Amino acid sequence: MGCASSVYAVPWKKKKPTIPEVVIFVPLMRIPVESDLRRPLKGLIPKDLADRLQSLRNQIVLVADDTDGSAITELRRALEEYLSVLSGLTKKEYGLEGLVEFKWRTLQDGRQEISVATSWFELLSVIHLMAMLTLAEADSLMIPRDHSGSGIRVVSSDCKTEAVGLLLRASGYLEFCVRDVLVRIPPDIKSRLPKDMQDGVLEAISIQALGQGTEIQLGLAVECQKATLSVKRRLACEQLSYFGQAFHSLSGGCDINQGNGKKHILFIKWKFLEAKAAAYYYHGLILDKGTEPSSHISAVCCFLAAEELLAESKKACLSYCLAEPVTRAPPLWGAMKHLHQKIPEVASRKSQMYGYLLEQEKVLQQLPDLPEFQLSLTPEDYQLPEIDSAWDSEKWETQEQTLKEHLKDLEEDTQT
Repeated sequence: MGCASSVYAVPWKKKKPTIPEVVIFVPLMRIPVESDLRRPLKGLIPKDLADRLQSLRNQIVLVADDTDGSAITELRRALEEYLSVLSGLTKKEYGLEGLVEFKWRTLQDGRQEISVATSWFELLSVIHLMAMLTLAEADSLMIPRDHSGSGIRVVSSDCKTEAVGLLLRASGYLEFCVRDVLVRIPPDIKSRLPKDMQDGVLEAISIQALGQGTEIQLGLAVECQKATLSVKRRLACEQLSYFGQAFHSLSGGCDINQGNGKKHILFIKWKFLEAKAAAYYYHGLILDKGTEPSSHISAVCCFLAAEELLAESKKACLSYCLAEPVTRAPPLWGAMKHLHQKIPEVASRKSQMYGYLLEQEKVLQQLPDLPEFQLSLTPEDYQLPEIDSAWDSEKWETQEQTLKEHLKDLEEDTQT
């Protein structure tokens, strides 16, 4: 980071644009915009409770604005504390639903602002932000760094394991949004929500988080000498299933031809093709252990399919990176670092080795089906924090307003 004096010394010198590396896909992040919570709640709940709601929300606004969402730990702590107080607004017994208008905006450009008068939207937005922050934290753990100065960039196994845990947590947040929050929002309001907060998109992000967790696990298995081919094939097939499900969910819930929707669908296509290439490669290795000529033919078909899919995945990666906002893929890592070398090599060698069988048994040259497995990773269960004790209405005291305070409120209302 440069000092202020050096920046102002050359005022015409523009800051070079940076193109971020992306390992874990983080969709649009929304942060709250300053909103007046006190006025609509005046006289309905104790003043100190309304003040606390306002103070906690203002703290989130301030931290998110000042840090562009990078202060993940501080923001998460503030969001969790705010949730326990915010939950009271959603309870029917208090009759406060729909009284407060909440405003949020996209962090990337700040122009796409949305204002909705329902506390369930506020709850959805808070948990959605927690999920995005968790994905961003997982992404930062998976970006390789060279702290030694040797030029070798490595991600430790501990970081990878921690990233998997964060992906499961983010998936749990999003599953909760779909299962327990979106269903409480009236259809007319729900239809006005941004496309990236609709059911299909949230489901897609939740499922693809599980897919990326499996991708990391496959990379760890490739690095482990004790991991069998069966384990690697299973993980690759599970990864393929997750991204297939994510594609299905996103296709039905997002305008994939515009903005972030296009970027998102291209990411899933890229990862789907990588997973399919890995699955066919490991399936081919297992088939090649058979003794019948048909096993070797099927194996070669798998290797050739894997090679073709790998080439397609490279094109898909480029399309994803060039789509707005422009990003760049990190250096090859995990299973793909290994497979980008092995797949072409094995496909070439096995094709030459069993070329005579391919000529003799052309009728048998059919690509075998991949096995299906029960999926291993599931979203981490999420429950809202306990409602703050300040919502215990039996402890509320009747608040009488003095004439001076009443006249002051009338003056403020007139000015507004």
